[in-house]
Amino acid sequence: MTDPAKTNATATIMLDRSDVRVKHETGVGGAVRAFVDRVRSGDLGSLPVVVGLIIIWTVFASLNPIFLSSNNLVNLLFDCSTVGVIALGIVCVLMVGEIDLSVGSISGFASAVVGTLWVNQGWPVVLAILAAVAVGGLIGSIYALLFNRLGMPSFVSTLSGLLAVLGMQLYILGSTGSINLPYGSAMVNFGQMLVMPRPLAHIVAALPGIIILLTGIRTIAHRKGANLSAPSLGSVVVRAAAITIVLELIVLYLNQDRGVPWMFGLFVGLVMLMNYALTRTQWGRSMTAVGGNREAARRAGINVKGIYTSAFVLCSMLAALGGVLAASRLASASQQAGTGDVNLNAIAAAVIGGTSLFGGRGNAYSALLGIIVIQSIANGLTLLDLSSSLRYMITGAVLAIAVIVDSLARRSRVSHGRA
Repeated sequence: MTDPAKTNATATIMLDRSDVRVKHETGVGGAVRAFVDRVRSGDLGSLPVVVGLIIIWTVFASLNPIFLSSNNLVNLLFDCSTVGVIALGIVCVLMVGEIDLSVGSISGFASAVVGTLWVNQGWPVVLAILAAVAVGGLIGSIYALLFNRLGMPSFVSTLSGLLAVLGMQLYILGSTGSINLPYGSAMVNFGQMLVMPRPLAHIVAALPGIIILLTGIRTIAHRKGANLSAPSLGSVVVRAAAITIVLELIVLYLNQDRGVPWMFGLFVGLVMLMNYALTRTQWGRSMTAVGGNREAARRAGINVKGIYTSAFVLCSMLAALGGVLAASRLASASQQAGTGDVNLNAIAAAVIGGTSLFGGRGNAYSALLGIIVIQSIANGLTLLDLSSSLRYMITGAVLAIAVIVDSLARRSRVSHGRA
């Protein structure tokens, strides 16, 4: 049986630590100390991937100056968007401690559905896209049914789905094997050429800083109204200003060439929406709870089966949307769509970006950071005219390092919690 005295003592220590952490965050210098404390406790956040990205960009820029040219970075953002949307879905299933190995096949099947309905059957393109995304949601609901009702491990069900969905993709494409999408159509232009107007791009770049500032002011007001310690307004302003300046400089640099792609803007918008859902809603808190401890979440009254269903359905729908974007990027739907390294890159992006394979920890921005790392490696090696074998080896090594860091950080958090 648990000793009440020990339990109370542990709770007191945790409260003391929490109070100290809050007090440290009441100034700019205190926020820095709080960040250092979080890193020491194993809460690394996005620090490893940011450091890794800086190293990767520095190496490739030194080997080929074209890598950091505005034209090349615009192409990089176009390429990040397709697999990045798929990786965002992977974040959902990893958050609950599961996996989906069929996202590549689902993306390829969705592109085939769009091509068949739009080009061959004469459907309006919007209805064809909605149908493809809906089919993705149906596939995800089947995975959820197999998991919740029959207890089939997600590894097995999605591996079976990979083969079945690939078979359906080959079937509907028929003997031709590919469908060319109308060149010059709005969908193809969206995936290949459309960029934001320059003034609008600067306005969009200012939005994250504004949101951070307004959210921080509201948090300060709520905490002070409840007589709790609160971060200083100065630290919130500094953080918002720093993010705004960085984003505005990036947009200014990209605007020297074509500008910010609309497709990348859609991807970032989905990331921000998912981040809000994961951090600010009851559903997001339930996702974290289920991934951390399924039984504890069930006893707390959370609809565990519903959470698993939402994770699988969202993952498959985002995979289908990623397939649609890939079709618009390539202006075709073919038997090769969704094959190759799409599965690898989507899963690796989520993990490299900081989402834990063990469940219960991660964020939507990990998909954004992770896919930028992967595409930077692929783009840099292509500019150096090196073989794809090196890309696979380097990506595999980066993925292994990310998992090792995650495991060590998890062990550090457990040790810190016991201390």
